[in-house]
Amino acid sequence: MTEAALQQFTHRVKNIYGDMQDAGLVAREIHTICQHFCEKTGRTHREEAVPAGAERWSQEDVILITYGNSVQKADEMPMATLTHFLKERLAEVVNSVHILPFFPYSSDDGFSVIDYYMVNPEWGDWNHVADIAADFDLMIDLVINHCSRENLWFVDYIANREPYSDYFIEVDPATDVSLVTRPRNTPLLTPVHTHRGVRHVWATFSEDQIDLNFANPQVLFEFIKIYLMYIEQGARFIRLDAVAFLWKQIGTTCLHLSQTHEAVKLLRDVVNFVAPEVVVITETNVPVKENLSYFGQSDEAHMVYQFGLPPLVLHALNRGNASFLSDWADAIPPLPEGCSYLNFTASHDGIGVRPVEGLLPEREVQDLIDCMHRFGGFVSMKANSDGTESPYEINITLFDACMGTRRGVDHHQVQRFLCSQAIMLAMQGIPAVYIHSLTASPNDLARVEQTGRTRSINRRIWEKNELDYLLGNPVTHQAEVFTALSRMIKIRRKQPAFHPDARQDVVKINTDLFILIRSCGESGQRVFAISNVTERILNLPLASLGFMESGLTDLLSLEESVVGDELTLYPYQTVWLCRDSDAVR
Repeated sequence: MTEAALQQFTHRVKNIYGDMQDAGLVAREIHTICQHFCEKTGRTHREEAVPAGAERWSQEDVILITYGNSVQKADEMPMATLTHFLKERLAEVVNSVHILPFFPYSSDDGFSVIDYYMVNPEWGDWNHVADIAADFDLMIDLVINHCSRENLWFVDYIANREPYSDYFIEVDPATDVSLVTRPRNTPLLTPVHTHRGVRHVWATFSEDQIDLNFANPQVLFEFIKIYLMYIEQGARFIRLDAVAFLWKQIGTTCLHLSQTHEAVKLLRDVVNFVAPEVVVITETNVPVKENLSYFGQSDEAHMVYQFGLPPLVLHALNRGNASFLSDWADAIPPLPEGCSYLNFTASHDGIGVRPVEGLLPEREVQDLIDCMHRFGGFVSMKANSDGTESPYEINITLFDACMGTRRGVDHHQVQRFLCSQAIMLAMQGIPAVYIHSLTASPNDLARVEQTGRTRSINRRIWEKNELDYLLGNPVTHQAEVFTALSRMIKIRRKQPAFHPDARQDVVKINTDLFILIRSCGESGQRVFAISNVTERILNLPLASLGFMESGLTDLLSLEESVVGDELTLYPYQTVWLCRDSDAVR
């Protein structure tokens, strides 16, 4: 490690702690942790600039999101079963896998971590993780805001053992915390019986998920060690879970505080010096402008989630109206250098509605929620500072969310769902596909009843023999979607115009269509991604489109399909049009 690294760490530490700590001592400890990592792994500090985006990622990058136990088989460790499923079914479809928290946990399907250094022994061990990493790039969650109350840190806090007595945040219950932004409707402070009597500790998400005290540098040191251990285990992507809530200061919202941003920048500095190939991703389910702030000045997250995309795509398809989606996409600012978006339409969480604040009228949001209720979904609420509650996310599988429109259920579910995926795959950035999108999973209401949690509706655990049967039977929704979506992804991964850094332009002609033009300057390829978000057949004279030439070929067509003077789009059909000479097959 170099003096430059130490100086940079000192700069960040001063911005985080101010006069609270000796910045030099804290920075030197971070420097030492990084040195030990380099010595252990045989890495050397790189003096040259970190890779630019063009070197860091390409159109080949497609991420599968899955739990370590999403596919199970009797008498086999779930992560071994997952490995077999990935190699058998997805070796040519995705190149990266986001294994959601696979550590011992006490609640929230992994996001209440008991031990950050272990693999859940009921699922597998680090050798199973290595087996997946041998064939796929890994994304690993750093669940950084909170840990399980069963974590030994918290056990030692209760016992008043040093240094853990200051790892958590105690607050007098009489304190006014009404300004604190809440993602849940549970109490912010939870009482705990300790060796010093009853204490009230900060718990943003649940009474089992106790927030950590980053005002104590020892906590920061712990997480830098964990962070580097995940990199040592093969992580190419590190996802900073719920990081927006990291720093607490009474009298503020405790959301996106400057110290939080500086902490993310420090984690970026760490990988810049010791593992510049690693991509840092922030998970901040908040309105768009707040979300984009985590790019910093190209010195914070490499990637941020496009949280506005899932609700806006679903709204467009549910209403048959792409205007709000088009307006949002058209207003996306140019990407900072070396940064990109992670695009998704479904994940282990619900479909957040906070990201569309100011984008969708409240009436449109409520109508969408009402429709999702009719399709078997639920809505999770958050607490507001005035004591009221408001919707936070819709809990439903995306496949069942596409079973109809505001007018009710219809026969276009598969086509509508595939349209949602085609839109996401065409967006500028790197796409992430949830395993339950690939498998067209229906709402798992039995699991909701079993767990008592509405998010379980979208966290089905497939029995592998059942899933293999469904995927092998061409008349099932699972087989139809898996085959079509896998094919679409393979086509996308070949096209230079879908490189994450390739230019994106939005064309707004009418509310029936969502249109992107993706352009790769280096290859000259241009792809016109046009989606019909309605249940009607659209016959479009090319002259009415204006921006397109004739003679283009559809990359997605099963047969050679050249557009003449008119483009016909069937209900919820997407075409990816380009010159035949530019198509990569």
